[in-house]
Amino acid sequence: MPSINRAAGGPRAGRSDGTKTTHTSVGASHPRPGKGAFAAVAAVFILFLAASSAPSPLYVIYQEQWHFAAWALTVVFALYVVGMLASLLTVGGLSDHLGRRPVLAAAIALEVVALVLFLVAGNVYVLSAARVLQGIATGAATTTLSAMLVDLEPVRGRAGVVTSIAPLSGLAAGALGSGMLVELAPSPTRLVYALLLAGMTAAAVVVARTPETSPRRPGAVASLRPRVAMPAHLRADLVPLVPAGIAAWALAGMYLSLGPSVAAQLLGLHSHLIGGVVVTLLAGTGAVSITLLRSRPASTLLAPSAALLGIGTLISLSGVVQNLAWLAAVGTVISGIGFGASVLATFGTLARVAKPHERGAVFALANVINYLGNSVPAVLGGIAVTNIGLRTAAEIYALAIAVITFSALALRLNQVRVERRSATTAEIAPEIAPCG
Repeated sequence: MPSINRAAGGPRAGRSDGTKTTHTSVGASHPRPGKGAFAAVAAVFILFLAASSAPSPLYVIYQEQWHFAAWALTVVFALYVVGMLASLLTVGGLSDHLGRRPVLAAAIALEVVALVLFLVAGNVYVLSAARVLQGIATGAATTTLSAMLVDLEPVRGRAGVVTSIAPLSGLAAGALGSGMLVELAPSPTRLVYALLLAGMTAAAVVVARTPETSPRRPGAVASLRPRVAMPAHLRADLVPLVPAGIAAWALAGMYLSLGPSVAAQLLGLHSHLIGGVVVTLLAGTGAVSITLLRSRPASTLLAPSAALLGIGTLISLSGVVQNLAWLAAVGTVISGIGFGASVLATFGTLARVAKPHERGAVFALANVINYLGNSVPAVLGGIAVTNIGLRTAAEIYALAIAVITFSALALRLNQVRVERRSATTAEIAPEIAPCG
């Protein structure tokens, strides 16, 4: 899941609370590594997100083997989000004080423990514990990797592009790769985690060989205090962002948790590879959209992204209702474009309107909203599946997302009208002002 976090600004951006850092550039204490280090760290970023989506195509298998209800499946998914959100809000700035490498090493170690639990899991309780640990590890890693990419970027601004694209790319690659292994390789609930363990071993080597880019400084304990805020002067800008963020991440939550079940049970696509393809169509399209739209002003993206999310969701719903897999796929691609544009619109707007000393707390608030939108509707959807069936629950879920996205569109269009009216009034006022 993409996020702009407290550490994402890196040492050159200064602290989010407005305090000047004691180091102004990587080169002040360490020679800047070459482009290879930047690419290697970006690969580790993608690996962490790939590991987070790898279980998605396996949920159907776990459910068949262990006979647990759909609500338990979505709770397992949501536990990852809970762990990640807690990690983002507490250890998001820790690497600014302890250094990048120690925090990354700890995150990799915790991820290894989670992958081992996945590897030996024989019931939903072990699976739940693995997901919580994976969420904590991913939150700690992504905040630190974001900052490290800024430290290492060979061209200014490249780190921001990578930290926007890498999460969605990782989600797509992990789900698709896992689906392929489940369908084509032996031991479907074991092999993917063994390969990810090998990848994490390689990631540990990368971290060990990358020079430290952030020297130690005091304040580590104080940095663990979560900072979440919505300044009064930002409320008008945040209002249309909230439903857009909730809708986008609720849709992602549905695809990551219930998407493979919908494909298998409602569309008759029983290949486990399809479970990965479903997630890839949404997240992969979102990553491509971010790449293509990254130079567009954030203010121009919110309304189109909300419209595309709503229209795409309704098209996908039509495909499910009519048992037309191709139509559902088309709708997913359209939703994916809206998903990527929504990410850019949300964090681009916040970066533009929030003052430097407010950004850490405001971005933390955005993360809270997005991840609650990602997890809570998914759990409610799982409960609904248990009580009213998968088809009815999927239809209600999709319609609710469409309603929320169109409300975001209406709010944004109204905001544009108000801004234009204010601009027109400001232009006319000097002409009608009384002479002094």
